[in-house]
Amino acid sequence: MRTTHPTPIAELTLRGVLLGGLITLLFTAANVYLGLKVGLTFATSIPAAVISMAVLRLFKGATILENNIVQTVASAAGTLAAIIFVLPGLVMIGWWHGFPYVQTAMITATGGILGVMFSVPLRRALVVDTDLPYPEGVAAAEVLQIGAGSREGAAEARTGLFVLIWNSIASAGFAIFTQTKIITDTAATTFRVGAGATGIAGSLSFVLLGVGHLVGISVGAAMGLGLVMGWFVLVPLLTAAHPQNLLAPGDMAAWVNTIWKGDVRFFGAGLIGISAIWTLVKIAGPVIGGVRSALAASAARGKGETLALEEQDLPIAWVAGVALLTLLPIAWLLWDVIAGGALVGSAALLIAGALVFVLVAGLMIAAVCGYMAGLIGASNSPVSGIGILAVIGSSLMLVGLFGQHPGADTTRALIAYALIVTGIVFGVATISNDNLQDLKTGQLVGATPWKQQVALVIGVVFGSLIIPPVLNVLNSGMGFVGVPGAGPNALAAPQAGLISALAKGVLSGDANWRMLGYGAVAGVVLIALDEALGRLKLLRLPPLGVALGIYLPMSVILPTVLGSVIGWFYDRWARTTANPEVAERMGTLTATGLIVGESLWGVLFALIVWASGSDAPLALIGKGHETAALIGGTVFFLAIAAVLYRRTISVSR
Repeated sequence: MRTTHPTPIAELTLRGVLLGGLITLLFTAANVYLGLKVGLTFATSIPAAVISMAVLRLFKGATILENNIVQTVASAAGTLAAIIFVLPGLVMIGWWHGFPYVQTAMITATGGILGVMFSVPLRRALVVDTDLPYPEGVAAAEVLQIGAGSREGAAEARTGLFVLIWNSIASAGFAIFTQTKIITDTAATTFRVGAGATGIAGSLSFVLLGVGHLVGISVGAAMGLGLVMGWFVLVPLLTAAHPQNLLAPGDMAAWVNTIWKGDVRFFGAGLIGISAIWTLVKIAGPVIGGVRSALAASAARGKGETLALEEQDLPIAWVAGVALLTLLPIAWLLWDVIAGGALVGSAALLIAGALVFVLVAGLMIAAVCGYMAGLIGASNSPVSGIGILAVIGSSLMLVGLFGQHPGADTTRALIAYALIVTGIVFGVATISNDNLQDLKTGQLVGATPWKQQVALVIGVVFGSLIIPPVLNVLNSGMGFVGVPGAGPNALAAPQAGLISALAKGVLSGDANWRMLGYGAVAGVVLIALDEALGRLKLLRLPPLGVALGIYLPMSVILPTVLGSVIGWFYDRWARTTANPEVAERMGTLTATGLIVGESLWGVLFALIVWASGSDAPLALIGKGHETAALIGGTVFFLAIAAVLYRRTISVSR
């Protein structure tokens, strides 16, 4: 339900920006540490909205739109911190020995600002004129509306608040209990399939269950198809072709995971690539229409016309001007890599090629990431897959200029150059992935788009200022796995290791082109299948959804698919009630509460991990109880889910 405001109310305020900046600094530091340690970051929009409402409630005149600005600024923390999936690669290859403040901050800031600018003209096509679910954007709007009491009807508002709080407490409580290790947070096992093997895994996460409810059955079915293709077709076939005794003697789980990471995930990346291209083709018309609409709105504003609130994006001329000006510091960053080294003779060509690549690839990636965020949410969108495609693209550009095996010094400089370019494009991906989610929240609560866009730029700046010192502290105190001198608590930084290895593989000719190609071919088949289903007016299977089901870990996909099935059954029931709209809204609030509780705990847990230096700081029992913890955790998780939905049904009748 969209909220409208007949008279202007406070929105982009100084206190809102400062509070958002403070939350951004805190959440960015937590996300950098958690991401380097375990390869995951947490979404910050909803925790920021909850904190904002608690703090601003103490001041006079706080508004829902002001709270929305706070969460918009702070949302940069959850996404911009993903730059850690690229930059540690520069330390791993020995190009950097730490994280120089200016260069690190500029890579982060330029990519983030371009991400905001590129997503401005996409808002009309991907937020306004679309039926994409935007699960986290909808959830954040529900939190803000309930907190502001802006739902129609005091009785419904009270019931909705009860549902939201009850489910948040249950979600956070279960997540806390899993960290004691009395119950597990992941159910996983591997088993033989003929000459090969495969596995089954599911994260006992109420966040993922809630996201599945919000994305709907079509996306859930597509992800389920991808899961079946990846784990019950490709993994058994490829493990049979690569015997265990050669890859992981005596360790079936390591054997299966080696095949999934080294082959199946690249198949998924190829499928993401071809699906992304098809998505660009499909949304090209609406995007061009959105750009024309933005130009028309700017022209109308220039003539003194008053635009409707929802039409007030940043002027398109400003967007183009800021994007072009951002290329200047990017050019300096690229020159900083080249100056005095093996690449200096080709500096002009390299810089020009990279700037064109950043603009062209950045625009396409912004559209694809915005679409993926709308499809399954910013937290679950596989930006690391986009990073893989970006580093392959930038490395191929360099191969075209220098060929393969150009010499050790030149190769090392080229790898560093490819990682810098990828880091900038990755910033575009992460911020555009998040920005449209925020703009969806704004649309639902009646916010002014240009004010949110300015707020996100501010959030990018805040995040860029804190990331370099946090990285340096972690690098000097712990180091990264595989880097000489790393301590016993070295951080894994898994994505950075993979992306830097890919750059080296492309430049040396050792990349896994076979599986990337097979994935692209499968993508063509799935696109044809989805189009045929659409013509027959049957359940659609978005190809990107299938690609995500292959590329993301099964532990993430399985509970998301389960959540989509639960949501489908719940919505079917809701449509039979006397007031189906209210009943469906209570289902949305149930899913939102599941996301809110675990998200808030994620923030606190990241800080506990950082303070303790342990990845299991709350463990009450040691190893040896895994089977009991697995059975108990699974039963407990399913029982809580059943109780929560039954309670929602009882209050929605």
